[in-house]
Amino acid sequence: MAMGFSSIQTSHLRPSCPSYFSVFRSCPRSSSSRSLWTRTRPEVCAAKAAHDTFSNNTTISLNPVHYHTERESNGTKSAWNNKVFALREEKKVMENYFGRNISRAGGIKTNSQERLEGFTHVSTCDKLEENSEGSYCKIIDYGQLDETPGEGNHVDKVNGEGNHVDKVNGEGNHVDKVNGYAHDGLGVSTSSRVENINLEKVNGHAREGPGQLGVVNGSQLGKTSKVRKGTDSGRNKDEAAAVIKGDKSHAKASAIKAASKADNDCKQDLRMRLNTTYDKVLVVNSVSVAKKVVKMLTDQYRNLVHACDTEVAKIEVKRETPVDHGEIICFSIYSGPGVDFGNGKSCIWVDVLDGGGKELLIEFAPFFEDPSIKKVWHNYSFDNHVIENYGLKLSGFHADTMHMARLWDSSRRIKGGYSLEALTRDPKVMSGAEQCHLKDLVGKISMKTIFGRKKVKTDGKEGKLTIIDPVEVLQREERKLWICYSALDAISTLNLYESMKNQLGKKPWEIDGNPVSGKSMFDFYEKYWQPFGELLVQMETEGMLVDREHLAEIEKQAKAEQVVAANRFRRWASSYCTDAKYMNVGSDVQLRQLLFGGTVNSKDSDQAVPTERTFRVPNIDKVIEDGKDTTPKYRNITLHGIGVNLPAEIYTASGWPSVGGDALKILSGKVSSEFHFMDDDIDDVGDACETVSDEYLVKQENMSEYVDTSAYGTAFEAFKPKEKGKEACHAIAALCQVCSIDSLISNFILPLQSSNISGKNRRIHCSLNINTETGRLSARRPNLQNQPALEKDRYKIRQAFVAAPGNSLIVADYGQLELRILAHLSNCKSMLDAFKAGGDFHSRTAMNMYQHIWEAVEKKEVLLEWDPQPGEDKPPVPLLKVKK
Repeated sequence: MAMGFSSIQTSHLRPSCPSYFSVFRSCPRSSSSRSLWTRTRPEVCAAKAAHDTFSNNTTISLNPVHYHTERESNGTKSAWNNKVFALREEKKVMENYFGRNISRAGGIKTNSQERLEGFTHVSTCDKLEENSEGSYCKIIDYGQLDETPGEGNHVDKVNGEGNHVDKVNGEGNHVDKVNGYAHDGLGVSTSSRVENINLEKVNGHAREGPGQLGVVNGSQLGKTSKVRKGTDSGRNKDEAAAVIKGDKSHAKASAIKAASKADNDCKQDLRMRLNTTYDKVLVVNSVSVAKKVVKMLTDQYRNLVHACDTEVAKIEVKRETPVDHGEIICFSIYSGPGVDFGNGKSCIWVDVLDGGGKELLIEFAPFFEDPSIKKVWHNYSFDNHVIENYGLKLSGFHADTMHMARLWDSSRRIKGGYSLEALTRDPKVMSGAEQCHLKDLVGKISMKTIFGRKKVKTDGKEGKLTIIDPVEVLQREERKLWICYSALDAISTLNLYESMKNQLGKKPWEIDGNPVSGKSMFDFYEKYWQPFGELLVQMETEGMLVDREHLAEIEKQAKAEQVVAANRFRRWASSYCTDAKYMNVGSDVQLRQLLFGGTVNSKDSDQAVPTERTFRVPNIDKVIEDGKDTTPKYRNITLHGIGVNLPAEIYTASGWPSVGGDALKILSGKVSSEFHFMDDDIDDVGDACETVSDEYLVKQENMSEYVDTSAYGTAFEAFKPKEKGKEACHAIAALCQVCSIDSLISNFILPLQSSNISGKNRRIHCSLNINTETGRLSARRPNLQNQPALEKDRYKIRQAFVAAPGNSLIVADYGQLELRILAHLSNCKSMLDAFKAGGDFHSRTAMNMYQHIWEAVEKKEVLLEWDPQPGEDKPPVPLLKVKK
């Protein structure tokens, strides 16, 4: 932090005259950023400043009355005290001198000057009123004051609170509260010329005034800008800031470079340690070697537990199902450290990519298809599907270490997850495993850690993005390291299996809090979870058939209705903002600009949504701009607020008004998007409007006053008259409809038609997982458990799930499963009777509580439940649970 004069204020060293700025600016700069207003020996700093200034600048002298040269003793404490004493006395004298008014009548026009080594010695001053207390005015470090015009220039209110300069150059400018605040200008110890200075409202924040800043010591004062408290501005400050910024940038670059070097060193160390695995791996890259290995696996080592793992190319794991997708480039089998496939090699690595392809993989069919050979996997589902893509039928599934880990600790989703890397690098998870023969390796190492590299930018420098080459490239170009990496997956899987088996074996199997005699949680896994895991894989393989023709038809219908709803909103919005007819209704930024233009940020009152903003949008209407001959692909539109302060009740995390679905529903209320706007048919009205009588209009207005408005949202009250509020609510409801339709299209209609999630038989193969703390299943890619509710399925998406010809699709669902269990456990008669009677439990409860609901059900105005029959699109009367 720069130590200007304003940073050194103390109760006993507070100069109030301009000359003290130059003295104290030479004070050494502190490495600390804290303010120096504290009383940590300020006289030492002041004395050293005085000593440095007096030693290096012969143009400044102290009053010999106050300063005794005989007291100076070569830097001793007494010498410093001597100078501090003199400085204090000088301060008192100069305060008296500068504290009086200098009237415009006399001015300071001509001064007889005498130069002493570059400094101005003022010897005479025209019409300078004598201070009654006397002034010592031998040397003044302001130098020549040349042609200072103005109307009553004076220096007023020179006190401990700050210097006040009023009406300089006739502009009525002032400098207030200098002490402790930012001030403009260079650090001047010897001023030779100051011309035409015009400072305007330097009131804690310095800025450039309309006048020209003069020359000080031959240097042009730089432009000033808003300055924070306690800092200086001007060219020196800008230069200092540039230096500081450069230092910070250099420090940041150095830190990044050091971190990069540390990462590279760590990466190289891991690669070296990983390479030690190579001596334990047998590479199988021919059919002849494969036959020998398979014979050992199916004969000599058939009673062991074998860990298997595959590496697959040409698949996007997060988007594509492994059924009929992906190509195996290699796989590994590890049967424990005691196995020897020749020359002490205990792990085999099979090169499918360049060692024989599918033919080489088929050689291992006797091993993979033998149900008596125990095989363990991590995420068995994936490996099963990619192997069966080659025509093999896996058997002998013994365990999935991912499921075992979830059974052992179902809360690891927030503790690192269930990936092989996260599990095997957790000492607590691996505490039950026997000591691995590779003592210098701890679990699986991620592909990104080993093979990741920074993407090189166009300028040749490394960027922040880490990229990984395709796995087939890594296998060929980083062959040795890749062999070690993929083999380690199988080794880590077997170690994890041993640890989970031992730890589950120590946990008692309990039923209702009572332990099952002689049984552990590993027994529970073998009895229930292991066969259940295999059943889930079979369900994934079978898949679900969908009617793609039906999906294609409802896609067209949904998109058409979406366009209608979007145009309905645009038409309303364009009545307030002309360019709104071209806006993208799916853009949150554009919607926020239109609906909440000018609204203040809820977290920062200094920020607000602009009242007007220009956006670049596709030139759908082929508009040709003035002065151009061709139609541009994009055009600019200007959106401004609708001129009404809509209430914002929901805000984003950054404090801006939300335009999400929930926020829009609050504005629109529970109204339909179907509304006949006044200008919908304006082109077809012609002169008909002229025949409408005033009596009719008054009647319509009176009728509108009695219309129930309880269903309208908060936008209704924001508009005047009421008809405008209704239009706004219905228009925003149309916008909500756009969002709703878009959600159905993007989340259901399109994904169900995608080839990424379907196989060659066009059936959908989702991924079923045991990864919830409640024990429920979850589905992803796609989530078949999250289909639209029956009463909200406006496009009949559920009808797209069909049975194959000659089969029937049975839909079974336990309604209110938890309540049924509660009724059974509690033996509650009323609950049992309600379930026996059938219907929605909550609806029946409401019917028994309220007489008017009972009567509505008896009169069949509403239904407790409805089972749709073929050809029925909707119930004959509304369901009670959806009745408004």
